[in-house]
Order: sequence, then C-alpha cells, then structure tokens
Amino acid sequence: MNPRIIAGAFKGRKLETPAGLDTRPTNARARQAVFDMLLHAPWAGNEFLRAAHVLDVFAGTGAYGLEALSRGAVFASFIEHAPLALAALRKNIAACKAESQARILAADALNPPAGTPHNLIFLDPPYGENLIPKALNALHARNWLADAAIIIAELGPVDAFALPTLLATRAHGKARLLIGQL
Repeated sequence: MNPRIIAGAFKGRKLETPAGLDTRPTNARARQAVFDMLLHAPWAGNEFLRAAHVLDVFAGTGAYGLEALSRGAVFASFIEHAPLALAALRKNIAACKAESQARILAADALNPPAGTPHNLIFLDPPYGENLIPKALNALHARNWLADAAIIIAELGPVDAFALPTLLATRAHGKARLLIGQL
C-alpha cells in the first residue's frame, strides 16, 4: 500500500513508491508522531514549522519533506541518489504541485554538494549501516545545517547514534526516532 500525506494542503495524496526493496517508506504512524511533536513541543510549534526550511536526506519518496510542505513549511530540499527513488520523488513533488517549493538533489548524502542552511533536517537512511553520523558530518561540512537546527533521525534496531541535545525519542515498530540538535 502506498503511503499518503497525513495532513495539510496535500492531505490524502498518495505517494508513489519505487519498486524493489531499496526504499523503505516511513511508517505513517511514525511520521504522524514526528509532526505531532513538532507542532506541540515547546522547542518547535506551528510558527517553527511554517518558517521551516526543510532538508529531507535519504529522501526516498519524499514523505517527510512533502508532509512538512503540506503543513506550511516554506521550502524543502530533497537529497536522494537511487534512480528509482528519484523518479518516484519527482512524481510525488509534481503530484503535490510543489515544484516551486522544492529542490531535488540527485546526490549522495555522504558527499553532498555545497548547500544553504536548513533548520529542519530529516534523516531516514537504510537501516543497519550507521549512516546518520556520517551524513550529518558531511552535511555540516557543506553548510546544510543552520545553527540550532532541529534534527529528526530515524534509526533501525541495530543503528547507534546519539544527538548532543536530545529533545524527544519515540519507538515505532522497528524504528527509533530521535529528535534533537547538534
């Protein structure tokens, strides 16, 4: 079953998913939990989300970034390198008519091009490869992370990672969500 946008301007929009096992769309409950926390936590809130410049790393279908845009984020950049995922991502952005608010970078998250600072960062890499610390180091070195950016990392059961400032954690099935700042 294809994932859908949960709320906002694109609510109910089905997202295209690439064939095969290389892309694992984020569970809708996990995505809902993340956005509930963003909207209601004292460290974020509706004003934060409506002013957000989002970076969706290991974007896959673009579910996190498109959900943020649907809920009022200003702009979203999507980093993805898998050809099938890129094709699905392009279709999803077009289906939401979000081209003017979105930028797709066909790039490796561990070696991204130079960027501009974003204040809401989603990282949902393949599980079991401990890619989050490597990606954050590369993104930081290439100027993608704004000061005090909120980072939302989805980890698998064996992935190890800790944020220096932890704001919240949640578990959803095999996924662990960490929300914090560097």
